[in-house]
Amino acid sequence: MQTRERDLMGGLAKGLSIIEAFSAERQRLSISEAAEIAGLDRATARRCLLTLSELGYARYDGKYFELTPRILRLGNAYLSGTSMPALLQPYLDQLSEKLGHSASASVLDGNEIVYIARASQKRVMSINLMPGSRLPAYSASMGRVLLAALGEAEVAAILATSTLKAHTPFTRTDPAELLAEIGRVRVQGYAVIDQELEIGLCSIGVPLHDARGRVVAAINVGAPSAVLPAADLAGHCLDAMHEVQARLRSLLP
Repeated sequence: MQTRERDLMGGLAKGLSIIEAFSAERQRLSISEAAEIAGLDRATARRCLLTLSELGYARYDGKYFELTPRILRLGNAYLSGTSMPALLQPYLDQLSEKLGHSASASVLDGNEIVYIARASQKRVMSINLMPGSRLPAYSASMGRVLLAALGEAEVAAILATSTLKAHTPFTRTDPAELLAEIGRVRVQGYAVIDQELEIGLCSIGVPLHDARGRVVAAINVGAPSAVLPAADLAGHCLDAMHEVQARLRSLLP
């Protein structure tokens, strides 16, 4: 359904763009910084930030704004409003226990993946991944299998909106190379990442299908490359992951 421009709330869109200006790397922002990141004029950014502060979603020290824990209500509305995280969690727990490594589930949101469930054996990344955490889709194993479920033109459009940053010397950032790799993932049905997000971390991801065959999410297993090298991931993990994939197919909404 196409939405007419007159039906859109410009103020709400601007407020959301201000919220999205904050990130793990930008936890405290001045009005000018928030305005520049959100693409708004300073006066509009100021009104948005002061409104967030008044409603308890941000705090202001006279120079910088930062989000408060109350902002989690917005993300929790999704996590509590869908049955998928609760459905997936016991399967991730079993998979993690069986393989001895962390297992996660995510969905695609634009050019990022959003973690919706996780079973952690031990922390293998420098960042603490949890439901609600985001990673760039192009360099994550779950991201690549979710992108592989889309058409090539759609994938190219998503890559065009992504900041193709080299997280490590192994990160693939060339759009043509990424398109080719995602094409290989589409054919083989799984993606392997070898230290592209962080040195010492490798992972393998597979898609999750609903009863109609649509890809609705992805799961992965992540391991230290010194313990389980990327070349050994498929042999060690795929059978167990395919078992979970098959069991969930008739259960996912």
